[in-house]
Amino acid sequence: MPQSSKHLIVGSTENYSGKSATILGIARQLQAQGWDIAYSKPLETLTSDCHNHRDGDVAFLGHTLGLSSQRLQPPLVCVETENVRANLRSLKERLSGVDVTDYSDKLQQTLAGYECDWLLVEAAGTLETGGLFGLTLPQMAHAIDAPVLLVTRFQPLHTVEALLQASQQLGDRLIGVCINDIPTEAMDLVQDSIKPFLENHQIPVLGMLPRHRVLRSISVGELVYQLHAKVLCCEERLDLLVESQQIGAMGVNLAMRYFHAGHNMAIVTGGDRMDLHLAALEASTHCLILTGNIQPSDMVLRRAEDVEVPVLSVAYDTLQTVSYLERAFERLRLRNAAKVECICHLIAKHFDLNTLLQVTTSI
Repeated sequence: MPQSSKHLIVGSTENYSGKSATILGIARQLQAQGWDIAYSKPLETLTSDCHNHRDGDVAFLGHTLGLSSQRLQPPLVCVETENVRANLRSLKERLSGVDVTDYSDKLQQTLAGYECDWLLVEAAGTLETGGLFGLTLPQMAHAIDAPVLLVTRFQPLHTVEALLQASQQLGDRLIGVCINDIPTEAMDLVQDSIKPFLENHQIPVLGMLPRHRVLRSISVGELVYQLHAKVLCCEERLDLLVESQQIGAMGVNLAMRYFHAGHNMAIVTGGDRMDLHLAALEASTHCLILTGNIQPSDMVLRRAEDVEVPVLSVAYDTLQTVSYLERAFERLRLRNAAKVECICHLIAKHFDLNTLLQVTTSI
């Protein structure tokens, strides 16, 4: 396909690996060198959130990078229940000889007219996602004739196996990988063993991003959304970042010991435990989550206002709330200024942009 810009697809081996963050960091570096950037996300896969977060990544990256609407391509399709049903009907009609939408062809036509230096295309969460619409990562790479950068979250053996399998599927289109979220104690393993092994198998490692507490945090505002919580006070502080969670379900003396060992916590406790509420507000707490839909005392809310800690009320019990919190921490998003600056710093320091430019220019 003739291109008026350099196309690069950024994909991943599994969901929530850090694709959007990596794209943002790379785009910032390209912009700093004077390149004109555009961004596309052909397939939106937030199945349960499409109506509330449609085009969310496109809008957020566009705003953060200062891109005009002419430099943003919203999703061609959103994977939600109604769309899946409609496409299953379309597949049935296709077998009957009825013409239906060819999203692969639509993608090719949509992206062909971009006149910019770099068009960064974000794929879905895995190599296989999007098959129902002809928009898997390999299918998109073939449709727009683009090289692929893969992002993977560090997991010792799984990382290597997943990248080897991806390399078999993508072949020469795979121009490099970025290993994300590497714990400090594992960095030598990646540098001395995993990187040489992958490169011996023609899989260039362009980035090795260390784990960072800011990127592994979640905003209070996102917790409000994920937990369907009611904000009881300090609504202006929902941008605070939560790095860990702690359960308050013990005696107050023991609780104080646990609370003071944590940092920037969300503390989950019953709505009727005033003693634990006050103890939590004296620790490094960024969010107090009260379960059971029970209104706390005015004393607790006044103290929370004094120390500027948001208090949330949820209808779930403590175990349910903790379960939802754990899921939220597994699905971390970038939507925070502190996270944006953090990932841009990590990409600038730990990602080999020069090699990426050399490889893509030579294709």
